[in-house]
Parts: sequence; structure tokens; C-alpha cells
Amino acid sequence: MVLDQNTALPEYTKSKLALRNGQDKEQIWIAYNGLIYDVTESRLWKNGKHYEHWAGQDLTEELADAPHTESVFKKFKIIGKLI
Repeated sequence: MVLDQNTALPEYTKSKLALRNGQDKEQIWIAYNGLIYDVTESRLWKNGKHYEHWAGQDLTEELADAPHTESVFKKFKIIGKLI
């Protein structure tokens, strides 16, 4: 998703992100490089887990171990910024 520089995204703390883990709330969100993505509809994130990764977290550091590149995030809607 390409963002216009003038687009104001809502900001969420790590504690608010943590609630969107597929367990505490229905939404399943993950963060990468300061942006928060909604992966609720992804079959790969059902129940908030994707292989050994859990939703509701910043996964920036974990991408290095993934079998895919950051281009995978283009499939998901950006819903906010991690602050």
C-alpha cells in the first residue's frame, strides 16, 4: 500500500497493538518498520499465530528469519503507526 505523505494514520502504542493478537480482541494486527498492518483476514494468521510468530507484536526484527521478503506486507492494509 502506497501512502500519501499527507495521509494521517492513527497512532498506537505497543500495548494497544498487543491487544490485537487474535485472542484478546478479534482484530489481528502486526507491526513492521513502524507501520501496523491488519492481517485479520489472512488464513496464515488464524488465531493470531503464523508459524512461530504471534500477532500483536512488532515483527521488524523477525523478518530476517522469514522465508519471504518485506514485499509480503503489500498484501495487507496499513491501519496505523506504531509509536
